[in-house]
Amino acid sequence: MGTRKKTFVMEDRHLNRLLWGEKDEQETLVQPWRMGTPRLKTMDVALVLCLNIGTDPPDIVKPSPCARKECWVEPFSMPAQKALETIGKTLQSQYERWQPRARYRQSLDPTVDEIKQLCISLRRHAKHDRVLFHYNGHGVPRPTQNGEIWVFNKSYTQYIPLLVYELQAWVGTPSLYVFDCSAAGILLQHFASSSDAFVLAACGADEILPMHPDMCADVFTSCLTTPITVALRWFLSQNERSMGHLEPSVIDRIPGKLTDRKTPLGELNWIFTAITDTIAWNLLPAPLFQTLFRQDLLVASLFRNFLLAERIMTTLGCTPCSLPALPSTAHHPLWRSW
Repeated sequence: MGTRKKTFVMEDRHLNRLLWGEKDEQETLVQPWRMGTPRLKTMDVALVLCLNIGTDPPDIVKPSPCARKECWVEPFSMPAQKALETIGKTLQSQYERWQPRARYRQSLDPTVDEIKQLCISLRRHAKHDRVLFHYNGHGVPRPTQNGEIWVFNKSYTQYIPLLVYELQAWVGTPSLYVFDCSAAGILLQHFASSSDAFVLAACGADEILPMHPDMCADVFTSCLTTPITVALRWFLSQNERSMGHLEPSVIDRIPGKLTDRKTPLGELNWIFTAITDTIAWNLLPAPLFQTLFRQDLLVASLFRNFLLAERIMTTLGCTPCSLPALPSTAHHPLWRSW
């Protein structure tokens, strides 16, 4: 018989069963950040702009001066129709940076029938892939409690309501909606939280979009589609003492491409992506992170940029909201790294 070893213990921690090669009942498994999530594509995009340039909506009183630029375009520097077309083309080019292979369709100051035909056509082409519906409602009244957004009649003499319930039937699922208009958050209650329809809304149900003349009118869209430009401009405005000698136009002269990390602009985009991804990974449940940030390239880009929109727009009195709802990230300590 072999001699039995004596065991000396001094504290409770020495009795941990892991010490003796036994598995702990409460062993914590580390979740892998990259899972086998089914991939989806967003390859069909509707860009709906209801601007009615030169005519302000009746339910919003704009100060003078106020924010005017749409997609960084000054609409009153050219004839109204040309401005509308230029803004539409610019918005499409901004989206193309994130998904150059998608099929984009613009609908400028449309009627209900035009939107219906557009959405049905996109869903037919997309089949089982995701459709993105982007709505800019800066030239029409804000959405209603009944879940209506506004478009125009054929002669542009009346605002015509469009139920988002009907819109969802035309667009189908899977889908992603971007609503850039005042009181956009009021629409979220008209979407089923369990459906495969994501929503990004510019502000809360009782909020009006910021109209400060130093900002662009579509600051929410700009955060989603040109995040580096917005983030750097905001950084300059928040650090006037040290950065006051720099003109905002210097940002437009940063060389490089967003997709080329070897260039200054590409490196900035890579850092921004790393920070927003890490914030999301730290705060979101793993399945939700996988769905929003690893399943679809365009969805991932827009939700990353949505975190920036929340950070910036909360300082302007607006609270961007989404479906699925995300925890607040506006004051996450990692933003200091940016």
